[in-house]
Amino acid sequence: MAKDPTISLKIRTALAEYLKHDSATILTTHHLRDDLGLDSMAVIELLYRIEETFDLQIPDQDLVGLTTVGLVVHYVEKRLGKTASPVPTKKRPRPLESKGKKKS
Repeated sequence: MAKDPTISLKIRTALAEYLKHDSATILTTHHLRDDLGLDSMAVIELLYRIEETFDLQIPDQDLVGLTTVGLVVHYVEKRLGKTASPVPTKKRPRPLESKGKKKS
């Protein structure tokens, strides 16, 4: 899921510092509450640290979807424009209507 290892490392390091764990033990598959034991306030504090680290603002409505370390990493990558976006497809031009005589 992660495209930029630096972003993942910074997020896992912030989590490790908060939890007083080794960052190598924190996996992107870990659920913030169920696996890492963060309560609502701890999640908000962590996301505040992430906002400061990456100089971005996380709107309240986005908090609900940030449940795992990997989702947080992906979210930050997306906000920083570090994820591969789908290649835009060109629209086919519509065929020109013939300007000949109308059929009766």
